[in-house]
Amino acid sequence: MTALSILELVRVREGSDARQALDNARDLAVHAEGWGYKRIWVAEHHNMPGIASAATAVVLAHIAAGTKTIRVGAGGIMLPNHAPYIIAEQFGTLAQLFPGRIDLGLGRAPGTDQLTVRAIRRPPDASDHFPNDVLEVQAFLAPAVPGQRIQAVPAAGTNVPLWILGSSEFGAMLAAELGLPYAFASHFAPELLLPALQLYRSRFKPSEQLAQPYAMVGVNIIAAESDREARCLATTQQMSVADRFRGTRGLSRPPIEDIETYWTPMEKAQTLDKLARSIIGSPATVRAGMDALIAETGADELIIVSDVYDHAARLRSFELIATA
Repeated sequence: MTALSILELVRVREGSDARQALDNARDLAVHAEGWGYKRIWVAEHHNMPGIASAATAVVLAHIAAGTKTIRVGAGGIMLPNHAPYIIAEQFGTLAQLFPGRIDLGLGRAPGTDQLTVRAIRRPPDASDHFPNDVLEVQAFLAPAVPGQRIQAVPAAGTNVPLWILGSSEFGAMLAAELGLPYAFASHFAPELLLPALQLYRSRFKPSEQLAQPYAMVGVNIIAAESDREARCLATTQQMSVADRFRGTRGLSRPPIEDIETYWTPMEKAQTLDKLARSIIGSPATVRAGMDALIAETGADELIIVSDVYDHAARLRSFELIATA
């Protein structure tokens, strides 16, 4: 049976604040644990007023402290923004606090705009070193060897499982070469999903962490009691994506009845292209969509974004998805 997990955006809503977004993320994790979700991940974003997950490791500690069994992790840490040693220290510390529950997904993109990249103080070519940086993180999380002069304390020996994240074929090739599980971001980059999965599986080399390929597929799913209600809830995410094409990034907004009044024909085409693999509807519609996606991709796991404005409605969406 295909596992279900959650990608939590830690969205800040209009009329609310970052603290409420962080507490809502923790509350969602508590409910998700009871509904049988395997893991909940948080992604690193910077300079985005509507997303409160910039200090990703801190957010994960907040979520993990409120739960008992669900896996908690980064989906992901944008490794070019950081020294691998520091990331190993952070996630090794999380693993000491919450043993057996921490995942570390690693991405190559900056997770922000170029002006903010300069503020992070990382070299412009940092992403070119991504493969070696992944190996460095892995080495610092492995048991220390005699005579090792630099250890990531208390990370050494925690062996936090690594994932490679991707929205292109580069990540697929790297995950296959290193023998790591692979998560594809088809919730915002749907066009390369199938080629990337095929490349990953065909080139996979077994490793100490993973004997055979394991593919996770990101997907937007919004569930409600009826197709009509779900389509209305989905306008929150549609407006957010359209705003990115306008060059504006704001807070999460309440859904609207008629999305056609919001966007231009060009913005509509761009937004629907980004959200092409979204599944929106009643439990029956959602189940059919999930079955079709799993059959098409052979996904071992789905990681779900349900970008709904109202927290109670978002909880209900994830509950319906789990029971669908």
